[in-house]
Amino acid sequence: MSALPSTTLSSPSPSLSSSSWLDRMAALDWAQATDDLHTQGHAVLPQLLSAEECTALAGLYRHAGTPLFRSRVVMQRHGFGQGEYQYFSYPLPEVVAGLRDALYPHLQPIANQWNAAMGMDVRYPAQHADFIARCHTAGQLRPTPLLLQYAPGDYNCLHQDLYGEHVFPLQVAILLSEPGSDFTGGEFVLTEQRPRMQSRAEVVPLRRGDAVAFAVHHRPVQGTRGTYRVNLRHGVSRVRSGQRHTVGIIFHDAQ
Repeated sequence: MSALPSTTLSSPSPSLSSSSWLDRMAALDWAQATDDLHTQGHAVLPQLLSAEECTALAGLYRHAGTPLFRSRVVMQRHGFGQGEYQYFSYPLPEVVAGLRDALYPHLQPIANQWNAAMGMDVRYPAQHADFIARCHTAGQLRPTPLLLQYAPGDYNCLHQDLYGEHVFPLQVAILLSEPGSDFTGGEFVLTEQRPRMQSRAEVVPLRRGDAVAFAVHHRPVQGTRGTYRVNLRHGVSRVRSGQRHTVGIIFHDAQ
């Protein structure tokens, strides 16, 4: 299903067929997730990955400097916070490519509904491969899925993952470490800025293997005078002990 071939050499789990990914996605409560995304801008997808898959995927971080990753970012060098992350290269690890392709069809209708509600003309195709082709035609050729690593004292400033003209309005983060056991602190945080109102913050509780789907930039909210755009940012609070790993699934590619 991938837009580009995925590597099996660095896959953190045995190869999963397209039908296996579809079965895993079908087991989720997408009606509840869709309602949560419409009403609060984020939704938890519980136990999207097994503990074994989480451990194996987090273990890929040590392969810095190999073809598995295209770049490594040390956050404090850029004012992004403290900690580091690495962007995967194409071909993506099979589990990452599988997640990207399997999650997209469930989020694509929401993305189109949001754009319609906000008066935006852009619509997203049914298949992720077709959207990636759109990105590549526009010169957005670099893959954006990433693996993040936090140590004690590390944090991620509030931000938005915008990499070019073509932006898919939802993304997914999956926690690969167990809170209270592998690390303490390090909560996933969202803020929402509504017009003429102070920002609202929300901490999203996650366990290892849980995913959170959330708005990248804007989402529509129905007000008394019609629909307006809410601006969202996300980040991670300070890790107090241990080590925290997360994988980010971003559906658009970067320039």
